[in-house]
Amino acid sequence: MEITRLEVEEYLNRVKEAVKNDNYRIEMNKNRSDNRNLFVDYVLNEVRIKEILLSLTVHDFSESRKNNHKGFENEILYIFGKEIKALERFGVDYKAVKLYIKLNLIADDFVFVVSFHEQRYPLHYYFK
Repeated sequence: MEITRLEVEEYLNRVKEAVKNDNYRIEMNKNRSDNRNLFVDYVLNEVRIKEILLSLTVHDFSESRKNNHKGFENEILYIFGKEIKALERFGVDYKAVKLYIKLNLIADDFVFVVSFHEQRYPLHYYFK
């Protein structure tokens, strides 16, 4: 799916406004064990999560794709990667962690953070 730098910047502006207003949620349902595991493995609080989401830039963008879940085919998911430093929950040091972040910004400017976990595979960045 072709996308311009301006489209990603505008998307991120809307996402960041929603996050600033606490209009977002990280999915933690039974199908999102990778998301839950990030919080088991690392010490990340709500303030830090917001910082990470607000720090996303066009350079962190990897791809956009149609939502393939039945009934949501009209939605576009945006995928970003971000390297952060995170304190290991059962360690004593901070570790460099590469995150996989998949966002779904719906019509009323609410952000579903579909994926927020360690990358399983390296991402290819669209604008780097």
